[in-house]
Amino acid sequence: MSTDIRPHTPAQLVRLVAGREISTRIRDKGFLIGSAVLILLILGMLVFQVVINSGADTTKIGVVGGSAGVTDALRAQGDALGTEVEVVEYADEATARSAVKDGDVDGVLLGPSGERPELLVDSGGSSTETLVQGAVQGMSVSRQLAESGVQLQAPPRVDVVALDPDADADTQAAVVALVGVVVLYSLLILFGQFVAQGVVEEKSSRVVELLLATMRPWQLLAGKVIGLGLLGLAQMLVIAVVGVAGALAFDVVDLPGRLIGTVLTVVAWFVLGYAFYASVFAAAASLVSRQEDLGSVITPASLLLVVGFVISLQAGQDPTGTLSTITSFVPGLSPLVMPVRQAAGGAEWWEVVVAVVLMLVAIATIVRVGGRIYSGALLRTGGKVKLREALHAERLT
Repeated sequence: MSTDIRPHTPAQLVRLVAGREISTRIRDKGFLIGSAVLILLILGMLVFQVVINSGADTTKIGVVGGSAGVTDALRAQGDALGTEVEVVEYADEATARSAVKDGDVDGVLLGPSGERPELLVDSGGSSTETLVQGAVQGMSVSRQLAESGVQLQAPPRVDVVALDPDADADTQAAVVALVGVVVLYSLLILFGQFVAQGVVEEKSSRVVELLLATMRPWQLLAGKVIGLGLLGLAQMLVIAVVGVAGALAFDVVDLPGRLIGTVLTVVAWFVLGYAFYASVFAAAASLVSRQEDLGSVITPASLLLVVGFVISLQAGQDPTGTLSTITSFVPGLSPLVMPVRQAAGGAEWWEVVVAVVLMLVAIATIVRVGGRIYSGALLRTGGKVKLREALHAERLT
C-alpha cells in the first residue's frame, strides 16, 4: 500500500514558520512579563492623569463671620477665574487657622463684611489671594453703590468665539498619539530584536541548515516576519483596547470618536513600521553568527528608531514645523512622526497619502534587498559576513 505524500506549498511553509514563531514567543516568560508591564504602564499613566486633574479646578475657602452674599461673591469670582469655589464656614478664628495649617482649605477669609477683612493662607503669592481680593472688591463696590441709591443693570454677557474651535480636541488627540507612539516605539524595538535574535539563534545552532533543506530562505524570512508581526499586532490591539477603555472609564478624554480614530492610526502605522524594521533587523542579523555581535549590526536601525521617537515628541509641540514636516515623509521615521502630526491636525490628507506611498516603496525595496542579504549570509557561519559578500553569495545560489 503506497501513500501519496505531497510537499508543502510555499504558503504552507510560511504559515508553519509563522506558527512556530508565535508559539515560541507566547511561551516565553520574558515576553509575557514585558506585555504585562506595558499594559500596567498605560493604566498607570491613566491613573496618574486622573490624580493630577482631580481637584485642579477646585478652590476651598473658609469664611468666618460671612453671609450668603459673601458665598455668592466668592463663587462668582471663581467662575470668572475658571475655578469652582467651595466655601466652608467656621465658627471662630482658631478653628479656621487650624484648617489652613492642616491643608483642609486653601485660605480663610476673616470679617469679609468689615472695614479690614483678612485672608489667612499657608504661604503668600497664591491664586487664592487674587480670587478673594476680587470678590471682596466686588462686594465693596456693590455695597457703596447700594448706599448711594444707584441701581446697576446686569452687565452684558460676552460671547466667546474661538478662531480654532478644534484646538482643544487636537491637543487631546496629540497627547493620545504621543502615548501611542511610546508604545509603538517600544514594540518596534522589542519585536525587531526578536526577529534578529531568532535569526542568530538559528545560525549559531545550525538549525537553519535543517530548515533550508525543506524551504527557501525567503519563505523562512517571510514566516518569521509575519509570525512575529501578527503577535506584535495582537499585543498592540490589546494595549489599544485597554488604553481606550481606561481613558473612557476614567473620563480622561472628552471625544471618544477622535480617541479611537487616533489609536487606529497608530496601529496602522505600527504595521508599516514593523514591516520595514523587521526586514532590516533580519537582514542585519543574518550577517553575524553570535549574539555578542548582534548589537553592532542592528545599532544603525535602532538609532533610526530613537531619532524618530525624539522627533515625534517635538512634533507634538510643533506639528507644522519644518523638522516634523520633512521627517514625516522619511521612511523609517514617518511611522513615529506622522501619527502625531495627524492627531495634532498638522498634516493634510495628501501628506499622509504621500508618506504611506513612500513607506510602501521603501518596504518593497528593503524586503527585496534585505531578502538577498538574508539569503546570501544565512548559511555563512564562523564570523561577521560583509554586506558585499552576502549579496555576491546570493547571486551565485
